[in-house]
Amino acid sequence: MQKVNIVCVGKIKEQFYRDAVQEYAKRLSRFVDFSVREIAEGRSLEEEGESILKSSKGYKIALCIEGKKLSSEGLASRIKALSDAGKEVTFIIGSSCGLCDKVKEQADFKLSFSDMTFPHQLMRVILAEQIYRAYMINAGSEYHK
Repeated sequence: MQKVNIVCVGKIKEQFYRDAVQEYAKRLSRFVDFSVREIAEGRSLEEEGESILKSSKGYKIALCIEGKKLSSEGLASRIKALSDAGKEVTFIIGSSCGLCDKVKEQADFKLSFSDMTFPHQLMRVILAEQIYRAYMINAGSEYHK
């Protein structure tokens, strides 16, 4: 079973965001070994970056505004290729201040969801849903219309 991780900075304060991420984690459990690892906020982006890199395994996908935009089908295709290659995948979400350059440089892929800026706590929900959607697309499900 493929392992898919989200490594992110800070804790989710709002229960409704935590509940949403937990719901997608539950749904994903039939496809992958899914985990979310929260990194403590650091005194600097570089300090956070060191913790992020220590916690990131396998193929690293950093979420950043300058990354490549993919459709849901495009993300599903990339995840399928990584799964077929037997690779563990780690998605990285920075703090509200972003990601340090070192994390971006060491990422295997930089992904942008939009030119807009989203709250990093909400981004966990959006990312978890898109990972779930990718697996549903790859399974040929009606979930993605």
